[in-house]
Amino acid sequence: MSSFLVISIIIVYLSVIFYVAYWSEKNSKSLWVNNPYVYTLSLAVYCTAWTYYGSVGLAATSGLKFLTIYLGPVIIIPVWIVLMKKIIRISKGNKISSIADFISLRYGNDRFLGALVTIICVLAIVPYISLQLKAISETFNVITNHAINETSIINDTTFYIAILLAIFAAFFGTQNTDASERHKGIITAIALESVIKLVFFLVIGIYVTFYLFNGPSDIYDKASVLPNFEIQQTIDGLEGGFNWFFLSMLSMFAIMLLPRQFQVTVVENQREKYLKTVIWLFPLYLLLFNIFVIFIAWGGNIVFQNQGVDADLFTLMLPLKNNHEFLALLVFLGGFSAAISMVVISSLALSTMLSNNLIIPYGFLRKYSKGESEQNTGSIKKIRRVAIFTLIIVAYLFYKNFTLNRTLVSIGLISFVIIAQLAPSFFGGLFWRRGSSKGAKYGIIIGFLVTVYTLIIPFTIDSQSISSSFVNEGMFGFGFLKPYELFGLQIFEPVPHAFFWSLLFNFMVYVLVSVNKIGSYRERNFAEMFVDSDKYASMHEDAYVWKGEAYVSNIRNVLTRFLGEQRTQRALNLFYMKYNIDHKVQFADARLINFSEKLLTGSIGSASARILISSVVKEEEISLMEVLNILDETQKAKESNKELQDRDKQKDDFLDTVAHELKTPITSIRALSEILLEDDTIEYETKKRFLTSILSESKRVSRLINNILDIEKLASGREKLDLNNNSVKNTIEKSIEAVNQLSIHKKIQINLNKVDEVELMYDEDRIQQVLINLLSNAIKFSDFEKGIVSINATINQHKMEISVEDNGKGIAQDELVSIFNKFYQAKNQTILKPVGSGLGLAISKQIIETHKGKIWAENIKPQGARITFTLPLNTI
Repeated sequence: MSSFLVISIIIVYLSVIFYVAYWSEKNSKSLWVNNPYVYTLSLAVYCTAWTYYGSVGLAATSGLKFLTIYLGPVIIIPVWIVLMKKIIRISKGNKISSIADFISLRYGNDRFLGALVTIICVLAIVPYISLQLKAISETFNVITNHAINETSIINDTTFYIAILLAIFAAFFGTQNTDASERHKGIITAIALESVIKLVFFLVIGIYVTFYLFNGPSDIYDKASVLPNFEIQQTIDGLEGGFNWFFLSMLSMFAIMLLPRQFQVTVVENQREKYLKTVIWLFPLYLLLFNIFVIFIAWGGNIVFQNQGVDADLFTLMLPLKNNHEFLALLVFLGGFSAAISMVVISSLALSTMLSNNLIIPYGFLRKYSKGESEQNTGSIKKIRRVAIFTLIIVAYLFYKNFTLNRTLVSIGLISFVIIAQLAPSFFGGLFWRRGSSKGAKYGIIIGFLVTVYTLIIPFTIDSQSISSSFVNEGMFGFGFLKPYELFGLQIFEPVPHAFFWSLLFNFMVYVLVSVNKIGSYRERNFAEMFVDSDKYASMHEDAYVWKGEAYVSNIRNVLTRFLGEQRTQRALNLFYMKYNIDHKVQFADARLINFSEKLLTGSIGSASARILISSVVKEEEISLMEVLNILDETQKAKESNKELQDRDKQKDDFLDTVAHELKTPITSIRALSEILLEDDTIEYETKKRFLTSILSESKRVSRLINNILDIEKLASGREKLDLNNNSVKNTIEKSIEAVNQLSIHKKIQINLNKVDEVELMYDEDRIQQVLINLLSNAIKFSDFEKGIVSINATINQHKMEISVEDNGKGIAQDELVSIFNKFYQAKNQTILKPVGSGLGLAISKQIIETHKGKIWAENIKPQGARITFTLPLNTI
């Protein structure tokens, strides 16, 4: 295929992607941009050129082992609804823009730790970016039938593609200095590319499986006669099982710790509820992407048996061998999409980390502390743009010098092992309070050095064809120091072997140092906020512990240098409104200190933000015990304030309801009285009817007031019970007699079922009041003319249980508890307007609880409701 044609198609394709990103930025509020599907598809940046080509290569040479790269994410995804929600809340609450910021903040804004994490990520991801460039270069040369030029950069198309990707990432990724803000253009473009690469991979899978061969069974039959086929399709015993386990764990860490995955999953998340879509759609995406991998691999082994074709290129070579160039072009574009998505988002994430955690805190912080807002903003953007270009160029050079003769999988897995060194400090920081910055730093360094010894040095020796006995004989000739068989462990392959030893040493150092070296009060403060994030999330700045002297004017000056006068003023106004603080206050408290650090974190990173704010305040040292006491007191104060607010709201609601209940009869009384007073010509019968209504409404007001006084006396404990020995059966019979006329009027039958003869100590008037209330309600809600109300009174577990049930419509499930609230009236009343004030059951509840009993409601079958209350058998 013509190189000019392929290059033209690449330019058109990149133009479309650029346009989609541009359109998305301009229409950032569109539903096409803001939805859970775009978010979930952006997570598919995990599927890079390694997935597109390397999985087929691994499946062709190692069988089903390629699945380990996807088993980890599928296993961990279901717990994201809990784990990732916690990470996202912490990140949003603290304006975190990278995994380096996240880890640094957890350990007290430790500047060196942030820089260390950044260096680890750069060392892990630059080879990974070079892997994508390798895939683009190799597939371009295959589809255009060109030989790879190992020396000339000027004639290398991949170099120019890398420059275009750098321009794209720099333009759309550095428009704002606040890196915690979302990049909707890039994310939408990546989501589109995720669809493209999946569709094109499915197309080639269907082509190989059903066009070149007659379905899966045909491929299997022909592949099964190839050498080593049976061994490749098994786990290969216990040793193979260990390798599978550690490779799956490696990919599990990668899906959460890779900078690009943290960027799309955490930083770019708009709504937590999107995770509900992720937990089913993302595994489905991975399943679809891998459903044809093994068939393409088998097909390639069959077609290219003993021909020396690179298994990584089977996806592209199979259509080319059969002269289907258009299909090969689609495959190339799918792999190209997979590669550029990873390059763009990884370079964006790394440039933010380099800027916020390495370059600014160690080189430009003093300059920025004296500069003006516009100058600082422009400088930060330039740093990130230069970082993007530098990263991609360095990755290109790495590709030219180290990866030309290596498989895609071998490079990718090394990157996974390096990035996995962040796991103990990351996950330990989320769930273990004692984890300290020293433990995290020493653990990461030791783990990385073990990785260098057991994996990177042997890889470099092999890729550069260096003559050395290091791999076969070990350092200084000691056999137990062989990098691939450290301490005589021979059951692992190189990558699982390095992963096992590096994580073991990393974890042990992290734990031992953290246990023996207690972190600072600041570390413990953030440890509490991270570990108990749900507890402190609602406290916001209140959860931050700080003591010292600070002036608002000094803090405002620092903020203005980075945010500008207008943005700083707006932010401070919101802060004052939130905490009801006087705008003229001169001294800053812990809340403003924390709020200011958060504002700066997105632009310059958490460590730099802390340094800048610390430079204009006088901070006092606080003991760990003080931190815990302050947090505890703040939490209690917050809960107390919330309880008071709830009580005030309940009081307001109660008074509103009382006013409403009183207003109706009083309005009626007033209206009728005015008519009687002003009109002397009213006939006797009409006058009598009006006066009867006035008397009735007056009684209603009187009942309501008495009920309110009753319930308040009972609730406050001011009501004294008249306790005497009484017969339960006699009390029930008196109550039935009191409602007898009402039941006759409504043609309701009252049945006195089983009643145990027993005498108890209680206030008979009050218990009779409860029974009359329950009986009246049961009569009201029973079927008219077919209603049956039943009463039972039995001894059960040292308590007297008295129940009243009806055969009406029952009580809605969500009302079984709320019907005992003051002024609550059931929704399914059998008449248009509710009768009564809604205080009857509330009073009944108070009376029963005053007698040390309980009352509850439940539905019965086939229809109806039952309300039961208990009275203790012992003397009160």
